[in-house]
Amino acid sequence: MSSRSSRYKPKSGWRRRWFTVIYEADTPGGKLFDIILLIAILFSVLTVMLETVSYIKIEYGSTLLMIEWILTGLFTIEYILRLIITSKPGKYAISFMGVIDLLAIIPTYIAFFFAGSSYLITIRALRLIRVFRILKLTRFIGEAETLSKALKNSRFKITVFMVTVTSIVTIIGTVLYMVEGPEHGFNSIPKSIYWAIVTLTTVGYGDISPQTAMGQFIASFVMILGYAIIAVPTGIVSVEMNKAQKEKDYKTCPKCLYSYTPKDAHFCPECGVNIDEFNEAEGSE
Repeated sequence: MSSRSSRYKPKSGWRRRWFTVIYEADTPGGKLFDIILLIAILFSVLTVMLETVSYIKIEYGSTLLMIEWILTGLFTIEYILRLIITSKPGKYAISFMGVIDLLAIIPTYIAFFFAGSSYLITIRALRLIRVFRILKLTRFIGEAETLSKALKNSRFKITVFMVTVTSIVTIIGTVLYMVEGPEHGFNSIPKSIYWAIVTLTTVGYGDISPQTAMGQFIASFVMILGYAIIAVPTGIVSVEMNKAQKEKDYKTCPKCLYSYTPKDAHFCPECGVNIDEFNEAEGSE
């Protein structure tokens, strides 16, 4: 159990015992609860997928509906229990996993009470996200935040890159339109630009292709160029991710400004100053 969850643990009584089962996966009861919950989630997602297969829905539609209501009932009871047993139900309700838990149950009720809203049932697939909690994958959220920060910091460079790529595919598409012409399938500049994008990204659907020697030469150049272009945004984001990771793992020494001092270090590895005492002295001045 995370330290964040432990702050919301009731001090005594049945709520504390149930908190141990539902929120603490390291206990025997918690492990059993998570196994049962995992099976229920997987069955629920499987039910959603099977409902989209027409002949299965015709043959076993009523059975699938019954299974869905049973699972929705179980998830509803679990959601209510999570609200009751925590000392701060509001914190859970507005948390990421709390919102996912709620979204996992309300589509079934909405589809039941309001005709024509059955398409909301597909939201039940969000239940699969709950596996993150059971398999303790929530610790990777911090890494996702690092990636998000890297993308945010590199947004200007990526924008410049996208403008450059857009210009390249527009020029290449225009050239191919003039070289190949409508008789070879390049009947408009937009369609020629579509071919340039497909070729540059190395997808290559093959629905249209150059037939002339010049067109094939240009296509070969675009294919090679595509590999180089794909590597550019990867490099941009990787550099920003390294910077974000360093900011998370290291701090700057207040005296010598050494940037690679570990976060938990009390002494600077470069100048040897006691960082805590130096900060206190600076603060008292």
